[in-house]
Order: sequence, then structure tokens, then C-alpha cells
Amino acid sequence: MDLELDGNAALVTASSSGLGRASAKALAAEGANVAICARGEEQLEDAKAEIDAVGDGDVVAVPTDITDPDEIEALVDATVEEFGGLDHVVTSAGGPPSGSFLDTTERDWYEAYDLLVMSVVRVTKAAHPHLVESDAGSIVNVTSTSVREAIDGLVLSNAVRRGVIGLMKTQAREWAPDVRANAVLPGAHETPRIQELVEASVERGEFDSYDEGLADWSADIPLDRVGQPSEFGDAVAFLASERASFVNGAAVPVDGGRLRS
Repeated sequence: MDLELDGNAALVTASSSGLGRASAKALAAEGANVAICARGEEQLEDAKAEIDAVGDGDVVAVPTDITDPDEIEALVDATVEEFGGLDHVVTSAGGPPSGSFLDTTERDWYEAYDLLVMSVVRVTKAAHPHLVESDAGSIVNVTSTSVREAIDGLVLSNAVRRGVIGLMKTQAREWAPDVRANAVLPGAHETPRIQELVEASVERGEFDSYDEGLADWSADIPLDRVGQPSEFGDAVAFLASERASFVNGAAVPVDGGRLRS
């Protein structure tokens, strides 16, 4: 299926690793020009090389702290200057620290809100004038299944990420028909983070092998496996594309059917 993204300009935040990187790679594979960002320049350049190799479009890497308003403005400006416009924004961010409610400090709450919610507020606000000028303006927010069902030990993700869904729902109404806004709710995918967690559990003696440890992550997934980052990226690219032109205000789980709600 041709997603009709050839020549479009896309910006993906927190895209040097994990699901952000997979999203950028999927958009590039469909022919889009893609701007990626992260704080770590070495990993960002590595991501740029990989993403650049999968498509015919251009890839620009902009070192950015997405909790810094000035750097977000500079990121959007650099993307527009490089590509001559902006058609799609994919917002991604690293996960906040794990912990229970009573172990979470007030500072933790503010930092999580700045990372997960205000980064989306600032990026989409800066991008809005350019998305409106596009014939294909779209926003896709990468969140978590925790916005639908709370996950034990992840109080910050459970509570704060839901603000992104409320924002998305609002933008889907206020900015339509010029801009569509949707969210994706990833479950477990074999990202570097999960690989690290599984390898650590093997080293602790909890499992005999990596495959056994990974299988444990699949225990409550009806498809009996974790997802591949590329599968998640394909879902993001679809939602950004004209093939999803009547999908607006949706929060789409990509979790192998784990969610029961």
C-alpha cells in the first residue's frame, strides 16, 4: 500500500532510539523527509545514518532537549528551513522514572509533566502554523497503554501521560479539518530498553536465556509475543498518511491485544 508520504516533511521527537526511531524509520521508508532529534549527539548521528539508508528522502538530525522551549522552537524552525515546510509531527519522549505513589517526589511530578505533556504542547504549538499550511497536516502522539489501564509501579506514566490524550482530543476538534491529531498506545516491543531489562534479568538468574526472558514479557499478550519496533513504526506512518484521512481523535493501542478495556 502506498501511503502517499513521498516528499512530505515529518518531525519526530526523541527519535534516536526505541519507538521514536522506529517511527522516523517507517516515515523515511515511505519516502518522507524526516527531522529527528535527541539530546545525545552520538546516538542521534547513528540513528540518522540508519534512517537515511531506508528511503529516498532527506534526513536531518537536530540535537534537542525537548524540555527546553527555546530548543523546541529552534527544532521546528530548522525542520521548516531544511524541508520548506512541515506536514507531520510525531511526538515521542523517554519514559519517566518508575515508582509507587508514596515514593514519588513533587519534583518527579513536575519533571514528568514537563517531559511528557509540555514537550507535546510546545512542539505542536510551534508546528501549528506550518501544519495548517500543509494539505496533509497530522499529529501522532506516542504515549503508552498506561493511559488506558494503569501499570503497577508506573504512577507517573499512568497519571501524567493521560494529559497528552486530553490534549490530542482537544486539538483533534479545534484544529480540524486542517490538521488531524491521533495517538498510539504502545505495549511491549523489543526495543533496546526491553532488551536491556531482559538481559539484566538473565544476569540475575531469573531466566536461563534471553528468549525465556522475552517470552515472559509475552505472557499476557494474546498474540503470544512482543511487538517489533518496525510494526509500531508502520502504525505511526499509517496514521500520519492520507490513507488514514478520516481517522481523527483516535487513541489506537498497538499492543498485540493485551489491553482488556
